[in-house]
Amino acid sequence: MSLAPEIKAFLEAGARAGLPQVWEAPLDVIRRNTQGRTVTSGPVEDVHEVINRFIPGPTADLPIRIYRPDNSSESKTVIYFHGGGWVINFLDIYDASLTRLANQSGATIISVNYQKAPEHPFPIPFDDCYATLLWVIENARNLNIDPATIGVAGDSAGANLASAVAIKARDNNIALAFQLLIYPCNDRDFTTDSYLNCATGYGLSTQAMQWFWDQYLQGDHHDDNPYAVPMKAKTFKDIAPAIIITAQYDPLLSDSQKYGELLERDGVSVTYKEYAGMIHGFFSNLAVTPTAREAIDFAAVEIKRLTQ
Repeated sequence: MSLAPEIKAFLEAGARAGLPQVWEAPLDVIRRNTQGRTVTSGPVEDVHEVINRFIPGPTADLPIRIYRPDNSSESKTVIYFHGGGWVINFLDIYDASLTRLANQSGATIISVNYQKAPEHPFPIPFDDCYATLLWVIENARNLNIDPATIGVAGDSAGANLASAVAIKARDNNIALAFQLLIYPCNDRDFTTDSYLNCATGYGLSTQAMQWFWDQYLQGDHHDDNPYAVPMKAKTFKDIAPAIIITAQYDPLLSDSQKYGELLERDGVSVTYKEYAGMIHGFFSNLAVTPTAREAIDFAAVEIKRLTQ
């Protein structure tokens, strides 16, 4: 399938805007330019309650946002790590997608604003995300959530973080109900089919991903660490069941496909869904494409299935 018409129009509008690539401008400019993403993220749904608070992290207090779809005393829970190459983006961009995910899944969503590279390179963002999981488990009763139905989720770099948190949870005998991985970037191999075929012209570029990885890892000394590069895990046995969502025209497509294959090889249950005509980032762009709602609703159904 060719690009969906609304995605083609979105890319053309982005090209006309003429914003610099991430490697072309000072970091404060790149981060300021992401403010516009709240427009394309779409309308925010009403939920029972939204709570903003800070929790203690390993090196700093971390802002989290809690979306409650109802007043259940034993809610299933999604801990969500947002995308942005470990460098950009913020919680407001995800209000629309996460309120819908909360309403459709019946799950409490806890979104964390982890510290960003390059000021805070690996392992700091990963440590922040794992610490959030531990905090949620330790405070499950006060949060009115069921600790047996906690899962992790994320998109892009956030899916890398979710994958890594799921691996460390397994390593520490913490059982997660699921991992929702939306176009994850779980390897640093830029020679895959999708990195070559979708290198430019589809929003996220291969060069941008190389730049993002450089900001996060700052050298090659972490390349074999599965908490940084999840594809490098020696085994995926006993890791949480995975829901993997991908886009046809995404440089990360091959990454997502290979990671799913590795999980299945080691006996992990994988539900895989590729959305034709879509590009990287579509899941959180509800104002751009109706396929975003379709993908969110698909994820919600799978979360309910895995937490029954």
